[in-house]
Amino acid sequence: MSFGRLPTDRRLLAGVAGLVLAALLAVEVLFPANPVTDVGAVLVTIVADANYVSSVLRLTVPIAFAALGGIFAEKSGVINIGLEGLLIISAFTSLAAAAALGGGDPNQTQLWLGFGIAVLVSTLFALLFAIVCIEFKADQIIAGLAVWLIALGLAPFASKVIWGQVNSPTIGTFNNWTIPVLSEIPFVGPVLFDASPMVYMLLVAVVASWYALNRTSFGRWIEASGENPKALDTVGVDVRRVRYTGVLLSGFLSGIGGAGLAIGRVGQFIGGGTTMVNGRGWIGITAYLFGNYNPFGAFGASFLFASLDALQFRLQQVGYNIPSELIGIIPYVTVVVVLAFVGRTRIPSAAGDHYESGEE
Repeated sequence: MSFGRLPTDRRLLAGVAGLVLAALLAVEVLFPANPVTDVGAVLVTIVADANYVSSVLRLTVPIAFAALGGIFAEKSGVINIGLEGLLIISAFTSLAAAAALGGGDPNQTQLWLGFGIAVLVSTLFALLFAIVCIEFKADQIIAGLAVWLIALGLAPFASKVIWGQVNSPTIGTFNNWTIPVLSEIPFVGPVLFDASPMVYMLLVAVVASWYALNRTSFGRWIEASGENPKALDTVGVDVRRVRYTGVLLSGFLSGIGGAGLAIGRVGQFIGGGTTMVNGRGWIGITAYLFGNYNPFGAFGASFLFASLDALQFRLQQVGYNIPSELIGIIPYVTVVVVLAFVGRTRIPSAAGDHYESGEE
């Protein structure tokens, strides 16, 4: 199985990164008392910690699920920048539904029911977005912003109505799924075989998304819908139906990400400011752009951005105070660098364009 050769420019970037690491090693040897090398030693210790990697995987969940959803929508020809809003609405709904079902103290079954309701609500929001964009030919960027703004206002408002404040009470979270024997393997066991069910769902979703897009007729329809909808229409495939499916998948996957954040990891809905989602939907967009619409690339970018977030907290714990604002801008700066200097990310030709069957 081949995932394609690494583009020359990215090999060059990898080479530069290797030279930077080699330079840091040289500094370590020549100047062992240098404070830069102290930070390097701390970083090596942190990233070699299984608990850190497990934390990064949990932080990756909402970003990567939003990124996967964005891939399906945009490759079909519909730009869905409302992923942030879908994460917000599903995070709130999962918590509210689970709390209502469990009387404020839901068991695992009720948490899963709340999870399912949240995914359904997120999918319905995506359906509304699809109707506005496909049937009424609304501007997709404006419609996506509307989804985000509606969710940003609606979720905290509903939280105030239900609990009297924008932050919900704390409830339980999903129990880890532990695989006997394998979970005892050093490092790998705690990371992959004693993990949140959301992590397992993400790993399956990444592989399934790649397979669907690259090895099935549906994947070819999605590709054609975003690149040449007229050709797809000519062979008798309904472009509108393909685009509806792509957008609904973005709602479904984002719903998993938002619910996974709220009741898979935090156990609370936090509605203050930009809410507990805190830009993860926007970072999901940068992740799939960085990954060039490849699910594996989007997952890798999401993992990278999540690792920086987790690293910030770990460094603060050992005395290195790195501003969260600095960490927050890194994903966007990274995408700008990739688009400007690497130039390998290509938006589907018909993304954002409306199409009517039979038009010339």
